[in-house]
Amino acid sequence: MKKILLFILLVAIVLASVVLYNTFTFKSKQIQVEPVAKIDIPATAKDHMSQAIQIPTISNANPADFDSTAFDNFKKFVKDTYPLTDSLLDIHYINEYSMVMKLAGSNATLKPVIFMGHLDVVPVPQENRSKWSADPFGGEIKDGQIWGRGAIDDKISVIGNMEALELLLIEGFSPERTIYFCYGHDEELGGVNGAIPIVNYLKEKGVEAEYVVDEGFAITKGMIPGIEKEVALIGTAEKGFVTYNLTIDIAGGHSSMPAPESAIDILSRAIVKLKDNLFPVELSQPVKDFMTYAGPEMPFVQKMAFANPWLFESMIMSTYSKTPSGNALIRTTTAPTIINAGVKDNVIPYQAKASVNFRILPGSSIEEVRNHVVEVIDDERIKVEIGDFASEPPRASPTDAFGYISLEKTIKEIFPEVLITPNLVIGATDSRHYYEICDNIYRFTPFHLNSENISTFHGIDERIPVADFEDAVRFYYQLIKNSGRAL
Repeated sequence: MKKILLFILLVAIVLASVVLYNTFTFKSKQIQVEPVAKIDIPATAKDHMSQAIQIPTISNANPADFDSTAFDNFKKFVKDTYPLTDSLLDIHYINEYSMVMKLAGSNATLKPVIFMGHLDVVPVPQENRSKWSADPFGGEIKDGQIWGRGAIDDKISVIGNMEALELLLIEGFSPERTIYFCYGHDEELGGVNGAIPIVNYLKEKGVEAEYVVDEGFAITKGMIPGIEKEVALIGTAEKGFVTYNLTIDIAGGHSSMPAPESAIDILSRAIVKLKDNLFPVELSQPVKDFMTYAGPEMPFVQKMAFANPWLFESMIMSTYSKTPSGNALIRTTTAPTIINAGVKDNVIPYQAKASVNFRILPGSSIEEVRNHVVEVIDDERIKVEIGDFASEPPRASPTDAFGYISLEKTIKEIFPEVLITPNLVIGATDSRHYYEICDNIYRFTPFHLNSENISTFHGIDERIPVADFEDAVRFYYQLIKNSGRAL
């Protein structure tokens, strides 16, 4: 017995030694960069952002509701507001409204860089307009903020890019590396008429990009447990997307004589099964990278856990699983979103339908999701069909490539006090279509994301502080300069 106890003690000592060694050698990956001088932003910049918001470039689900006049007005707005951009760049329109702008570099041997954004915004339902504190398409500037749909998603990127580019062109900026600015007009509908044909156009031109930067994560405050400082999150990958439509057809009839089960019963049980049998938790590469970058900046206990995931993985997973945002980072999520059945309260329906949306972790696939759905439901009477739009989860982009390094450097130059870490974007962006012409795709938008504004884009009272917008112009000004140089 004494030998067994001594052996257990020895194992415990060795284990503790390894854990402590890993913890104390878990060094910070934050870079040291000299901040750049803060450039003056013209007072007209915020007015231009306001004017852009006032143009209701809405993506409606019904193609018949498409307002071509708004997108025509946006084209005119760009032409009138940014004269040097309009005259010095090669501008090509895809499907009339999506834009590809090319600023030619002096060194054709360098791979180009692509700045992305999207012109369209989601609708504001009529029933929600009274809940807004300002006209959602008024572009009102009050209380130090610019109000309206698109302020964050995603006219801050488009107008931020254009304001920065116009300033650089006024200064006579001429890059070594060619820079493209690509703005789709239907990102909110999947990019079918915007991003996809833009990529096809660039492929025809033989474009192979050094890196792509699109909307994505932001600078967070108080949103990462254990870290009080602001943290800039660079999305190195995003989750995939698929919806499966479930349909059951079975005899119905009068509600006074119900059969043992109805279409509603069967479909409801299927949905409950899917919610009771979630996908397993898993640490994808972007989340592992996040732990590597964020872990050293955390208090000792969290630092120890992130330094030794082989030992503390179950604890990490348990902690993440407790919040919707944390849970979304570690598993393919299951979300029933639509259910339809019945036409009258005394008629048992013959058919019931439901749509279940899945956001897929990198490393999994649309096929794996379907297999899971069929296996869990285990009912041949239910037809499982894929929805209109689907996207495989893209691979993670590296943190040692020119694109990540350029973003990291620029963030530190403009926001010197923030910490920087890669992470997984849980939503979908147009950038997923660009993997055909680029291996290094990053997602970052230079504004401050917090508990107050996280629900406003696609929600009520979307707005951006004037100070954040002006810093976004400074950020894009510096990133364009840094990206336009040779490696």
